[in-house]
Amino acid sequence: MTTLSTAVPAAPRDGRLARLWRGRAEDAPWVRPALLGLLVATGLLYLWNLSASGYANSFYSAAVQAGGESWKAFFFGSLDAANAITVDKPPAALWPMALSVRLFGLGSWQILVPEVLMGVGTVAVLYAAVRRRFAAGAGLIAGAVLALTPVAALMFRFNNPDALLALLMTVAVYCVLRALERERDAAKWLVWAGVAFGLAFLAKTLQAFLILPPLALVYLVCAPGGFGRRLGRLALGGLAMLVSAGWWVALVELWPASSRPYVGGSQNNSFLELTFGYNGLGRINGDETGSVGGGGPGGGMGGGRWGETGIVRMFNDSVGGQISWLLPAALILLVVGLVVTWRAPRTDTARSAFLVWGGALLMTLAVFSFMAGIFHEYYTVALAPYVAALVGMGAAVLWEERTRWLASAALAVTVAVTAWWAWTLLGRTPDWLPWLRWTVLVAGAVAALGLLFAGRVDRRLGLAVAGLGLAAGLAGPFAYTLETVNAGHQGSIVTAGPAGGAMGGRGPGGGRLFEGGGMTPPGGQGGQGGQMPGGQMPGGQMPPGGQTPGGQMPGGQMPGGQMPGGQGQGRGFPGGTPPQGMTRGEGRGGGGMGGLLNGASVGTEAKAALLADADAYTWVAATVGAQNAASYQLATEKPVMAIGGFNGSDPSPTLDAFKRYVTEGKIHYFIGGGEGGAGGEGAGRMGGGGPGGDSEISTWVSETFEKVTIGGATLYDLTEKK
Repeated sequence: MTTLSTAVPAAPRDGRLARLWRGRAEDAPWVRPALLGLLVATGLLYLWNLSASGYANSFYSAAVQAGGESWKAFFFGSLDAANAITVDKPPAALWPMALSVRLFGLGSWQILVPEVLMGVGTVAVLYAAVRRRFAAGAGLIAGAVLALTPVAALMFRFNNPDALLALLMTVAVYCVLRALERERDAAKWLVWAGVAFGLAFLAKTLQAFLILPPLALVYLVCAPGGFGRRLGRLALGGLAMLVSAGWWVALVELWPASSRPYVGGSQNNSFLELTFGYNGLGRINGDETGSVGGGGPGGGMGGGRWGETGIVRMFNDSVGGQISWLLPAALILLVVGLVVTWRAPRTDTARSAFLVWGGALLMTLAVFSFMAGIFHEYYTVALAPYVAALVGMGAAVLWEERTRWLASAALAVTVAVTAWWAWTLLGRTPDWLPWLRWTVLVAGAVAALGLLFAGRVDRRLGLAVAGLGLAAGLAGPFAYTLETVNAGHQGSIVTAGPAGGAMGGRGPGGGRLFEGGGMTPPGGQGGQGGQMPGGQMPGGQMPPGGQTPGGQMPGGQMPGGQMPGGQGQGRGFPGGTPPQGMTRGEGRGGGGMGGLLNGASVGTEAKAALLADADAYTWVAATVGAQNAASYQLATEKPVMAIGGFNGSDPSPTLDAFKRYVTEGKIHYFIGGGEGGAGGEGAGRMGGGGPGGDSEISTWVSETFEKVTIGGATLYDLTEKK
């Protein structure tokens, strides 16, 4: 059976360019054009309406802008070019975007096109990985499934670190699969796998290592050569991983703290503390000091604060429409692949492929399902390549065996279950394309019935029925993906698909309500998050300072429900209820979630004030919270100090340090409470933090300097005392 052959094909004698265009010598003429067509189609799909997201997550866009201005900010991942504080992640995911901005200037396309290219690259690497051991059709199916996964279409058009992470994880799996083929090449490919893992760590810290255990175990058991040699090669790959990640970590830890930015997200200015605390074990057990809504031992986000934990988490109302369309099929086909290859030799590469992709899927699935700390729906993009690979490989195996009753029955069951699950997911948005739900169910049922018999009777009829089954399985995610690329996405918490598909609603003109805690304006332009057009929310205008009685919207209602004090459906929080401490009365910027999770609206008058004599200051302004600082920095392209980091909980700068900056004339304005502003007088802290934090700074500023309102923004001129 050619699909499961363990023989490695001989390299063609053609030149590299000829091979790129023609593909494998043994491939049919349509294979390479089909692959190139898939990649072009993926690129065009992801580029469609790209600028509707504006600066997307302004938190990372501000760091990209800073990196485009300052090489020091580029290296550390600083939020501003004056290097006050870094983002709460290592900087590798920022580097491609910052280089693009440095070359082409600041703009939405310059920031987001590198993410699109990562998406196309991930599809290409996935195809190559699957094609190594299976038919070309398997690789094409895998690539198409990945490209049309809604959360993939979301994150490969967004500027969070997850796009680069998904690409590097796919590259790592590809390298491990190559290492499993030939003993003589194994060391080289394991070194490259280690490099990919190390770079992935520099994109999103310990999440990069989730799939290390199953991949290492599969290599140790299934690779050719003696056990000692296998173990030695794994150690060599581990050393490569340590070097490729550790060089940057060592430089940051050894660099004098006085001459580098504060490590954002940490409580003691240590990247290692950030890695193993807030970004590490805290994500598992919920004890996240400095996290949104608090944290620290015994007081974290555990107990399902970030949504219901458990084995069904990936299938629930919040997450299901993002990733789970073909997840049941992937699990079924994983079992099928292992059954078919059960009696193969130890070094069989087809079985190893199922074990590698399946192990990666199951490990990531288990962690995501049970982690008690911060969890967002878009994290599930990490699962997309694993799901896609298993679907492509499993479909190819069953197609090769279709003349057997058990294989045809397994194909039929897979298609039927996939259609039923799509019918279920589409039923969660009953008013959105209601005809599609029943079309998918009927088409899937017809295809499942046909696969029981057609493949055993006539090949062409079998192909037609299989095509119908594939179309039925992809119709739902394809529709969700089209809806995703047709809308802008902004803020820190974003979801794919139609309004209601993962909670929340859609604003007028295509904007999304409460995606990142705010609302994107008509057209989805950047820098407008956190407010309704005109500064109003449904039901009326926010009171001054953005605080509403009891932390509720006027009338106690948010679109789809209530803020804390009543159950709601604000987009981005499981069950619609933000974590404790994230009520309107306690949030930042525009008075709440809009400031914490999305940017502020910057008026032309406020922008002009900050730009006046801007070159005379190190920071044109300072404000509490990174999202608010990011909005003003992106508007002015000048450094703005983010006091307290992302959510105002980092102890940086201290009050004494801030006073020193003011005395030395390094900061012009403090942006306080008011429309589109931050914190202000009496602002409560979002998280733990340390002494001398943002509330002390806000109080000192309000007591020492005159407050003025410029274009709706509350500013304090730090060069003019009362």
